[in-house]
Amino acid sequence: MSEHTGAASHTHQPGWFDLVSVMIEGMLANAGKEEAEAFLYDMGDSLAARYPLPDARTVQDLEREMNLQLARFNWGFVQLQPQEAAILLKHHALPAGDGALDAESWQSALAAVLAGLYSGWLRAQGGSAAVAAALELNDGNTLHYRY
Repeated sequence: MSEHTGAASHTHQPGWFDLVSVMIEGMLANAGKEEAEAFLYDMGDSLAARYPLPDARTVQDLEREMNLQLARFNWGFVQLQPQEAAILLKHHALPAGDGALDAESWQSALAAVLAGLYSGWLRAQGGSAAVAAALELNDGNTLHYRY
């Protein structure tokens, strides 16, 4: 698959978006929401391994590296907010679905992929394998995770 050039002119290649949408619909219909989201989480974790981030020295470095990869995918951007015992991740500008799949199902599917992606990236930075990025809120515009 080739890299996108001119991402502003098109956010996805024709056919790929349709394929992903059809696959998500099929997973939801055949496996159910819980199993489909677990599978999509695993796919996000696999993407984190396929697109590893360089070691980050600071939270700002980590946020920048995450956003460079997210921009490569045209998947929006994330803001990291360190807390005493957690990191809050706010994902903005989630790509819109194609309308064939309802917005809630599309956002839930992408939220599961992103949870796996963020968990994999954070684990590779030294995070615990027992901890996962958990979706706390989807307000329709922003996905809020806690790690």
